[in-house]
Amino acid sequence: VVKSQIQEPLLAETLGNLLLDTHEGKKIPLKMIAKINRDSGPNTISRENVQRKIVIMCNVAGRAVGDVVKDVQDKVKADVKIPEGYYVEYGGQFEAEQQASKQLLILSLLVILGMMMILGLAFKSIRDTLFIMLNLPLAVIGGVVGVYLSGGILSIASLIGFITLFGVAVRNGIMLISHIHHLMREEGVSDFKVAVIRGSLERLSPILMTALCAGLALVPLALSGGKPGSEIQTPMAIVILCGLVSSTLLNMIVVPVLYYRFGRSKAER
Repeated sequence: VVKSQIQEPLLAETLGNLLLDTHEGKKIPLKMIAKINRDSGPNTISRENVQRKIVIMCNVAGRAVGDVVKDVQDKVKADVKIPEGYYVEYGGQFEAEQQASKQLLILSLLVILGMMMILGLAFKSIRDTLFIMLNLPLAVIGGVVGVYLSGGILSIASLIGFITLFGVAVRNGIMLISHIHHLMREEGVSDFKVAVIRGSLERLSPILMTALCAGLALVPLALSGGKPGSEIQTPMAIVILCGLVSSTLLNMIVVPVLYYRFGRSKAER
């Protein structure tokens, strides 16, 4: 590969006059055995797995990497005719994000199953376990709002925020249901409706305090969006913060109402 600012006829003539040694020891000009012309091509040729490879890189801003890659794939499939023997692979951050998303999805399912098993062993009731796990969709409502506020991109950091949020939401449900059981079993409250109302009111302050402490700790991270190093912390903090708000408020309204409607028989027994 020769790079030069010499005009093409002069460059071709200069290269063509280069002398080469033959097997007989004679010297001949290069133009006798080669056709010299100017053309464009890659300045380096790299190889991987005994195949030639050329890398095209780009940076994405303002959109999810997965969405951009999907648009590129659709555009290449529709408008680019790939010669026989060539193929395109999409990798880098996009590939790593796909693998991480799959791993987090599997871990999320395992976390939910693990929590259900532990709650079932602790409360010895499928019904109570389901009432406590009801806090998960209540927390997801706020988490989805948090994803929208952080740009509408479901990133790896947002998924981590959802997993963290599940633990906090389940804790609120445990505090509420276990206290209702305590009132009826230990303190002699025989009226189920009174036990539900009293249990909700007495657990209001502890649940609010724990949620408030966690929420206040996350506020600086949620407000640091756009600063260097906050690309992961900010989306995660916003998801957890919004999920805490919806989970805490709905846990004190929706769960007691549904538990009073459908959980009477178990609690009274």
